[in-house]
Amino acid sequence: MSSKAKDRSLNEWFVEIKKGAIKLPRFQRYEAWDKHRIASLLKTIIHDLPLGITLILEVDKEQFKSRYLETAIPDDTDARVTEHLLDGQQRLTSLWRVLHNNYEDTKYFVYVPELDSYYEKPWSDEWEIYIRTRYYKKDRLFPLWADIPQDCLQRGCIPADLLKPIDMAEEIDTWIDEATKNLEPSKDDENFMESIIEYMKIKDSIKTIINKLRENIKHYNLPYLALPSETTKDIALQVFINMNTNSKPLSRYDIIVAEIEAERGESLHDLQSNLNAKFPIIKEYEELNKLILTVSALLQDQLPNERGAIEMDKSLMLDNWDKLEDGLNKMAMFLEQEGILDSSRLPTNAVLAVLASLLAVIPDKGDAKGEADKILKKYLWSSFFTDRYENSAATHAYNDYQKLKSIINAIIHQEDYDISTVPVLNREEYPLADIDELLKTKWPKSANIRARAILAVSTYLGALDFADGTPLTRQTIAQRDYHHLYPDSLLKEAEIESYLALNCALITDVTNRNLIRRKDPSVYVDERIDWSDKETIEHRIKTHIIPVDELINAEYENLEDDEKYQKLSNDFDQFLRKRAKLIYSAAELLADGQIIDFNKVEKNMLSYA
Repeated sequence: MSSKAKDRSLNEWFVEIKKGAIKLPRFQRYEAWDKHRIASLLKTIIHDLPLGITLILEVDKEQFKSRYLETAIPDDTDARVTEHLLDGQQRLTSLWRVLHNNYEDTKYFVYVPELDSYYEKPWSDEWEIYIRTRYYKKDRLFPLWADIPQDCLQRGCIPADLLKPIDMAEEIDTWIDEATKNLEPSKDDENFMESIIEYMKIKDSIKTIINKLRENIKHYNLPYLALPSETTKDIALQVFINMNTNSKPLSRYDIIVAEIEAERGESLHDLQSNLNAKFPIIKEYEELNKLILTVSALLQDQLPNERGAIEMDKSLMLDNWDKLEDGLNKMAMFLEQEGILDSSRLPTNAVLAVLASLLAVIPDKGDAKGEADKILKKYLWSSFFTDRYENSAATHAYNDYQKLKSIINAIIHQEDYDISTVPVLNREEYPLADIDELLKTKWPKSANIRARAILAVSTYLGALDFADGTPLTRQTIAQRDYHHLYPDSLLKEAEIESYLALNCALITDVTNRNLIRRKDPSVYVDERIDWSDKETIEHRIKTHIIPVDELINAEYENLEDDEKYQKLSNDFDQFLRKRAKLIYSAAELLADGQIIDFNKVEKNMLSYA
């Protein structure tokens, strides 16, 4: 590789990209910059500030499968490729797109303060990049002004696509004509000649500014280092990893993508895309790239973390791909079966790789599957209601996986096993959270294992909506609110903490905001009964593992403040304790691998209440 950077203007880069001579090796990640980073990049260029160098691999015959820059597919896709862009793709992709203004939800402008007549005073004293987020309303793209030259000019905004380094003379003249049409003098004006001269000066001054911006962009130097075409694939990839120094450094996944490309000539990006197309539900629980690494590592008996990803055999990772896909799909189905529908309601993601890796080897049917699934159910709920994964989650998941794998093998071969050898299932070592801990657990919207565990139990039976009876499903979960069973405003009056996990239920946003609001629990329960019947409403409430009598008793109308607050405090305490016992009972049964209903939970609770 030449150690001396070669100069190349942005105009020259665009020419090569446009004709299809520059492509990206397939292992390159996709766009990663946000709109503010893109705006900063464009500002750097219009002010002619240094940006750093890029890295290319000269191409005689393509060693890597490749793709064009996003939105830069040439007219002639058979054109000869002469360069692969190894480092700088984020910069060049962003520049190509911003100077074509082809982002779906964002339009970019250069703000020129001396052209601004909209604001009381200019909001910047130098050329600045103005970002305008767009949105559709009734099939029209808003705000409308962003596509109207006259309104843009009034705000001092020059669309970035007028500045791309190609011949734009006709487009620029047309834009200036439309932008200044309101300033054009009428032929009937007494001083028409003087006015038309002044009008032409205004148009010329705008064109001068646009051309100045265009010159800055066209001649901006974006230098590069070049690897000769005879560079081998492994060296090119290693240089790529070492040289990638942009503001969003390569992740472990990015590096593994490159390593696999070098070792096997296969695209991990393509495999991931195919996985997502086949089983789109998987990503509801975790980012696919993270799951791919942690499950692949665990399938090779490595830690399900970055260290394990580094140490695992990348070739074996591909050999295991069908097993990985099968395990991840079964993991998603298993969690859905247990009433856990997405990452926002998942108590801990430490269980994901363990479940996927084990489900990949469990038989698809028969007694062995039934017994193995029961063990995994015990594992799942024990993970949620013990402190096993509060710290060192990857190490603990690895150790639990090893013991669970031995037990699964014993089940498959009809051999004896001892579940207490699995640390998380050993109740002496890891007891379930007790009732006192459940009573203190805060609101489940935050990423707290125990809070989300309580919520998971409360949705296990379907969590029917109080008003319409709709069950909680993957299709309906987006319409659910985190509802205070005892209203927050009511408890605040008595200075009682309301944001407790035991005071939460997931119900539809309509029921929460329109029908219940701040009402006493007894009032909103009675209203639901008036619309339906007592047995139906009580059943719906019980599907959240909620004690019904303690809600019906919560009525505070016509009570003086002192009496009201004392009753409220007593009622709320009784409600929390009763629900804590019910949740604990349900968790105990689930962690024992049992199927539950409300009656079973209540009966089990009576054995120790």
